[in-house]
Amino acid sequence: MLRRRWRLRLGTGFVARHHRTLSCRTEAEMPPPGRSQLWLGLVLGSVCSSLGSAVPSNAQDALNVLLIIVDDLRPSLGCYGDKLIRSPNIDQLASRSLLFQNAFAQQAVCAPSRVSFLTGRRPDTTRLYDFNSYWRVHAGNFSTIPQYFKENGYVTMSVGKVFHPGISSNHSDDSPYSWSVPPYHPSSEQYENTKTCKGPDGELHANLLCPVDVAEVPEGTLPDKQSTEEAIRLLEKMKSSTSPFFLAVGYHKPHIPFRYPKEFQKLYPLESITLAPDPQVPAGLPPVAYNPWMDIRQREDVQALNLSVPYGPIPVDFQRKIRQSYFASVSYLDTQVGQLLSALEALQLANSTIVAFTSDHGWALGEHGEWAKYSNFDVTTRVPLMFYVPGRTAPLPEAGDKLFPYINPFDSVSALMEPGREAVDLVELVSLFPTLAGLAGLHIPPRCPIPSFHVQLCREGQSLLKHFRFHDSEEDVALHGNPRESIAYSQYPRPADSPQWNSDKPSLKDIKVMGYSIRTIDYRYTVWVGFNPQEFLANFSDVHAGELYFVDSDPLQDHNMYNDTQGGDLPHSLTP
Repeated sequence: MLRRRWRLRLGTGFVARHHRTLSCRTEAEMPPPGRSQLWLGLVLGSVCSSLGSAVPSNAQDALNVLLIIVDDLRPSLGCYGDKLIRSPNIDQLASRSLLFQNAFAQQAVCAPSRVSFLTGRRPDTTRLYDFNSYWRVHAGNFSTIPQYFKENGYVTMSVGKVFHPGISSNHSDDSPYSWSVPPYHPSSEQYENTKTCKGPDGELHANLLCPVDVAEVPEGTLPDKQSTEEAIRLLEKMKSSTSPFFLAVGYHKPHIPFRYPKEFQKLYPLESITLAPDPQVPAGLPPVAYNPWMDIRQREDVQALNLSVPYGPIPVDFQRKIRQSYFASVSYLDTQVGQLLSALEALQLANSTIVAFTSDHGWALGEHGEWAKYSNFDVTTRVPLMFYVPGRTAPLPEAGDKLFPYINPFDSVSALMEPGREAVDLVELVSLFPTLAGLAGLHIPPRCPIPSFHVQLCREGQSLLKHFRFHDSEEDVALHGNPRESIAYSQYPRPADSPQWNSDKPSLKDIKVMGYSIRTIDYRYTVWVGFNPQEFLANFSDVHAGELYFVDSDPLQDHNMYNDTQGGDLPHSLTP
């Protein structure tokens, strides 16, 4: 039921006014000029320059940066209030950090999201909606976060999955632009999608569910274990360096297949695993908005279920097993993060290193009858985001005290650790670039002009530095700001109005519809409009479908109010 105070009837009138931006793109093969600020204006605000540099300019006093990027991790963590998940080491990091409760990715799929936040540009600027182009060739020679740190005297290093491998990073993880040394990929990565999962028949399969005895898998190890070992080796090497470092570590889990040490299943007995609270496809969900999770269906154990396409559903007992393995993969990931942070402190680097922790996007675990990512819902776009800044988000430890002692998730945990500080404003991953630069004391790149294809260094996201202005009073621990001034944007492409075999990951040439989504503190509003992939043109006069969900009354986004609100005006308080 619509709340009376909105007096809200959203429809084609709202589309025409609020999104006129992208319908103007025909004029220059570029992102929208002039009126495009209606769509981007709230997130391209000027930087809080009065905050000043975080550290001195002297290289010996500069803060290092450890950026941890996780694949497909939704905020199913203790520090985000999930009481089932055992994530004590990430929770411990959160207790020393500023944690953002409402952070969102700009597109819920790996390559587009990573290129977006690592360049500080939105997918409509990088022109990457799939996996099949390199932005420096396809869009513009945009600088990246590690490139900017490298150009400012940092030794930059990449371990694991930071950029998405393949064409989208020029088959080189954007080397040599972004990295001082060749990026590291674990050798056991090659076995991730091979037949290494022992099934009930005793044979090896390429399954979705793949708990393993690590001693029995090829090379006797797993990719994330190797990445942790290599990252620690690099930290040991940098301990004696006179140059500051920027180390990005990309962890694979909980990305599918769920291939993790089998002992982590013990943390999540099947009888304790519940289904998603809304496991049915919502009656009012437009077909174009549904993702048919085709990559899940390709796994041998899922194929054996003989599911109907596109809507399934997956049998209840197998749903529980998927959720069990996702949660177990998260706890396995947590041990790797814990070992890495413990080593950082043992090497006496924790007092001089910013730690940023995030994910490229979320992952649906049966909500709306969907699995995987590939949508604009909160479960796929919302991500964990936290920053530890030495002496700022947590006091420097006294002699003998430790910031990041390793915590075994199998040990009994008496209570969840609360985040050190929290911000509730909606923020975007595209803000990572200016925020890390500012925290490290570097000049924050300027706002991007419109268009910005010709500009190598600029940013399309807000700096989040204002959230790091802390005071001593208790009421400042939770940094609320004015949440109605914050907004997050995401988008997702589709090849057709109805689910089909390539709906989840359409190639650029096949994109016919683009779903543009606005998330405010009060609602999520999405319009699915015609899209021309040759001209990168979204036509907002060609509306295929719409979605409108009110957060207070419908937090799970199950009741689409779009068709009940046609023809009215955007509330004045939300007009850019």
